[in-house]
Amino acid sequence: MTQTAGWPDAPEALPLPVVDNHCHLDHRAHSRAVEGGLLIPVDEALDRAAAVGVTRVVQVGCDLEGSRWAVETARTHDSVVAAVALHPNEAPLLAEAGRLDDALAEIDRLAGAGDHVRAVGETGLDYFRTGEDGRDAQHVSFREHVRIAKRHGKTLVIHDREAHDDVLAVLDAEGVPDRTVMHCFSGDADFARECLDRGAYLSFAGTVTFKNAENLREALRVTPIDRILVETDAPFLTPSPHRGQPNASFLIPLTVRFMAGVAGISVDDLCRAIDANTSRAFGGPWAHRT
Repeated sequence: MTQTAGWPDAPEALPLPVVDNHCHLDHRAHSRAVEGGLLIPVDEALDRAAAVGVTRVVQVGCDLEGSRWAVETARTHDSVVAAVALHPNEAPLLAEAGRLDDALAEIDRLAGAGDHVRAVGETGLDYFRTGEDGRDAQHVSFREHVRIAKRHGKTLVIHDREAHDDVLAVLDAEGVPDRTVMHCFSGDADFARECLDRGAYLSFAGTVTFKNAENLREALRVTPIDRILVETDAPFLTPSPHRGQPNASFLIPLTVRFMAGVAGISVDDLCRAIDANTSRAFGGPWAHRT
């Protein structure tokens, strides 16, 4: 398969299939070379991923439009399942406009749309982009997303940026759902243990390959093999050596091979674990892309 203009070359294929448990196929990657950014068509993105062993993906919504798109894409593509939510940075904007309650009701409806919707997320807390004046709305939204996930028996996918203690406090207060994923895990080994103690799966993105991310590598080393997931957060967080370029699911092999080296696990064993873990974490298997 030829390279898509503006994207990195595909790496060597993995020996066994894995899952990208968090991507945004509908988001454009910013590029100075292409006005409006880069976007790989869905079928091409899935084919390019499958060609290197990434045979299933979770398409994640961040707002109402994106969540509706995720549900429809999962309905029409067997290798895709959907996650629906309002990103924590959306919550203050919706609250200010008087629309947060209605938006949460729509997420509740979408969460019950069928088995192709496997998760409620990404939800959580983000204290990096939202100041203190928006935190109350984030907490209201996060708590309701936890309730929606539990009500529908869906996996909870958590976005946590500079809010570790408060994320745990909300989970403890609301009760942790049966299946919880810490998306783009951003803590250290101690926080990893706190999340693991609550039954969470830890999902590592391309950030684990960054030179300044020793805290993530320490967290990976203390994570049992049956709790490890991998993701892109595409088109963001591209792994080394392509940091700064757009990301896509077909670059997952770079992260998996790096993780195997850090964790002292064979690539084959890590692939097997990631594939099985993702099925458990998201409520059972779904069709592979061939």
